[in-house]
Amino acid sequence: MVTGKVFKYGDNVDTDVIIPARYLNAPSPAELAKHCMEDIDPDFAAAPHQGDIMVGGWNFGCGSSREHAPIAIQATGVSCVIAASFARIFYRNAINIGFPILECPEASEAIRSGDTVSVDFDSGVITDETTGETFRAVAFPPFINNIISHGGLLSYLKDKQGQ
Repeated sequence: MVTGKVFKYGDNVDTDVIIPARYLNAPSPAELAKHCMEDIDPDFAAAPHQGDIMVGGWNFGCGSSREHAPIAIQATGVSCVIAASFARIFYRNAINIGFPILECPEASEAIRSGDTVSVDFDSGVITDETTGETFRAVAFPPFINNIISHGGLLSYLKDKQGQ
């Protein structure tokens, strides 16, 4: 379960907007985080984000298949992304790095920037604490929750080999 302040964006937020190509050679996730969303929200990277929540519209993370996009968002301290839908490659990259994302068109539409939102990953329940509205996203199946809780696919596989 996480609770955080919402940063909201629209439809078709592509990977070049999430992390501009000019920063793809950054030496670390922390450096990527400094430039996350800067072309559409210059103040985003400077704001504190530990536990905050990003909300997007339809087709969030479209564009190139770079894994840098979910890494950059995660490195800012954002705890998860809620969107009406995700580009499939962003969806897979997020799970592969252990970054939780939830698809919920109703929440994406209703939640506003600045709201405080709680997310229960086990049940898929999203609560807008500001308005009192609740929404239900499809919860991940246990095997994907397990990958996310291990911090990503590689950590999960390493742990499985050690058993």
